[in-house]
Amino acid sequence: MNLYTNDLDIYLYHQGTHYHSYKFLGCHPREKGYQFTVWAPNASVVEITGDFNDWTGKDHQLQRVSKNGLWSGYYSNIPPNSAYKYQITPKNGPAFLKADPYAFQAELRPLTASLTPSHDKYMWNDQKWESNKKNYNPYESPILIYELHLGSWKTKEDGSYYSYRELVNELIPYVRKLNVTHIELLPIAEHPLDISWGYQTTGYYAPTSRYGTPSDLKFFIDQCHQHNIGVIIDWVPGHFCKDEQGLRQFDGEPLYEYKDPKKAEKRSWGTLTFDFGRPEVQSFLISNAIYWMEEFHVDGLRVDAVASMTYLNFDRDDNEEKLKNGLGGDQNLEAIAFLKKLNEVVFEFFPHALMMAEDSSDLPKISHPTDHGGLGFNFKWNMGWMNDLLTYMEYDPVYRKWHHNLLTFSMMYNYSENFVLPLSHDEVVHGKRSLLNKMPGDQWQQFANLRLLFGYMIVHPGKKLIFMGGEFGQYIEWRDQHQLDWLLFDFPLHESLFHYTKTLFHFYLHQPALYKYDHKPNGFQWIDADNNDQSILIFLRKTSNESEDLLVICNFTPEVYHGFKVGVPYAGAYKEIFNSDAACFGGSDQRNFFLHEPIFEEWHHQKQHIKVTIPPLAVSVFQKIEEGFL
Repeated sequence: MNLYTNDLDIYLYHQGTHYHSYKFLGCHPREKGYQFTVWAPNASVVEITGDFNDWTGKDHQLQRVSKNGLWSGYYSNIPPNSAYKYQITPKNGPAFLKADPYAFQAELRPLTASLTPSHDKYMWNDQKWESNKKNYNPYESPILIYELHLGSWKTKEDGSYYSYRELVNELIPYVRKLNVTHIELLPIAEHPLDISWGYQTTGYYAPTSRYGTPSDLKFFIDQCHQHNIGVIIDWVPGHFCKDEQGLRQFDGEPLYEYKDPKKAEKRSWGTLTFDFGRPEVQSFLISNAIYWMEEFHVDGLRVDAVASMTYLNFDRDDNEEKLKNGLGGDQNLEAIAFLKKLNEVVFEFFPHALMMAEDSSDLPKISHPTDHGGLGFNFKWNMGWMNDLLTYMEYDPVYRKWHHNLLTFSMMYNYSENFVLPLSHDEVVHGKRSLLNKMPGDQWQQFANLRLLFGYMIVHPGKKLIFMGGEFGQYIEWRDQHQLDWLLFDFPLHESLFHYTKTLFHFYLHQPALYKYDHKPNGFQWIDADNNDQSILIFLRKTSNESEDLLVICNFTPEVYHGFKVGVPYAGAYKEIFNSDAACFGGSDQRNFFLHEPIFEEWHHQKQHIKVTIPPLAVSVFQKIEEGFL
């Protein structure tokens, strides 16, 4: 037995600063065999067990190589793709089996062992994409994300999953047609329970074997990049599941989780919280973020449930005893420090990464740099905008005028963070109904309202995200055990909605005013924010180039208005360049087919106005195309 452990690796790992710890922990091909290294400070004996020794651990015992509990060993008689676990004998008690926390591949559930990796190295072909990222400014670029769950987006006729490689021919042409810039995959790290969707993880370094091998996933991401589609994955550093093969009491004692059960337990999810203050846990999690970007060329991470990490009493009832930090507050200072460190390290290695916080709290400066007092993410999901807008849209249009502030309030805080506007899976599951089914009115009004919802998301400042199925009007809420209702494309209203969605997204990609100044106050100007009686909003989306500016009119009622006066800031002829009520989208075709010359009479605090037709339950967009006649 030869040992390949390095004193510097050991030191940095135990300091919480080894950001490539996956390169020496776990199982690695070395010459003609494998090197195994695992952290188990409370163990008295650690052995490798698998088919190669009849699951006895015989002749495959590891040596302790650090006083803080690293164990390591090299063996040449273990073949590739062998199932293995660590057999850990604690200082007090019987031996038990654990999967490898750093395993790069795991058995297909319900089997739970880790697999020794192959000796093959994947050859990437996305050099152009990776090179272009060096000049990429995400803040001034369009970002339009299609969030999906690989297991229920589409299945084969027998109900089985498409593999990563098969999805290349199924998914990539579809999302290219849809005109999105990125896909976001619900967690794809290995997980035992299908209905957890990957949010309760056992193998942080192992892409789930449900859809194939790690090389298969690399091929899928490679192909996405070659077709100009970015890939974001949901990442879950806040908690992990309690399955016996996983991280829970890994060496017989709390190790990855807090020792204090009050801090460790995530009762609402039945999971355990990572001990963010422990150096080895920091090395494990930060290395994992780096791993996905370095080894799989992932473009960004959507970090799940940030509020559950930053607040000690996240899921404690009001009448329960509250946990406090050392300063007497309820923030988890260790988790906050960890998130800052995470983002600093990620951007040191990958300056153009997307680090997106799914955060439901009012903690300030989530998307501000750490040297400005922030957590260091570069984007934050705007949960307030999402909740307000969906609440508003569910009202019958007759009553919307009493809730007009739900539409406008988001602009009061829009520039406090770099926001993503999410219409995510969380809003269409567990009895919440699909987006289409949330909309009030008869069938025509439901589809018009959904077109309006998507249209308002696109014209509102912020990057965009929709969940699979919304784009063609899935009637039934998301069911993780069933594929999307693709048969709906046989019905004209659904086909027309898909045509609308892809056209709307194409429009967004080619209008700099809709994305360039998302995070700058000079990119937005109200024309009329106060017309609650008619439930109409009018505003400008702007750039530094007046010819690119857009005049946006949103009508949240089914009323049609002809000759409606709209104040405009510039003298010139205005042309309608987009209308969600067009007949080809399933609308009533109340459009503006001719140029609108300005009338030099003050209106809406502007020196001139135009008179337009405002379609029902619709978004219409105008642009000045030439100077008007005096």
